Amino acid sequence: MLDRSKVKLMTKLALYEQTQGKEDFKVSEYYRKDYVGLHSICSFLWVTLGYICLWILILLASFDALVAHMSVVLMLVMATVAVVSYVVILIIYAGVTSHVYNQRHKDARQRVKMYNHDLIKLLRMYEKENK
Repeated sequence: MLDRSKVKLMTKLALYEQTQGKEDFKVSEYYRKDYVGLHSICSFLWVTLGYICLWILILLASFDALVAHMSVVLMLVMATVAVVSYVVILIIYAGVTSHVYNQRHKDARQRVKMYNHDLIKLLRMYEKENK
């Protein structure tokens, strides 16, 4: 005979497996530092690529004005602005990325722990039934 609490628990477990569980199981396979480090490297590469594309667009949009007023001082100022702004953006983005992926890993691990706890509870229900 089916027990109502067992059916509820199995439904809860199955729903979790099909929704958040897929991603949470992947995330929880990593140590927190490895997970954050991997995503930090990826976001570093994407920020760098986006920043380079942004500067290319800026240079192409103002090409006529740059050629008309070209000087060594202007080139040094533009290079300094580009490097300093890149470093500032990278530091800010690294902090945000680190915080976000630390939190994602922490939340995923917590949900997986609850899932494991519910599995143990279900196992105990089956063991009690078999006795």
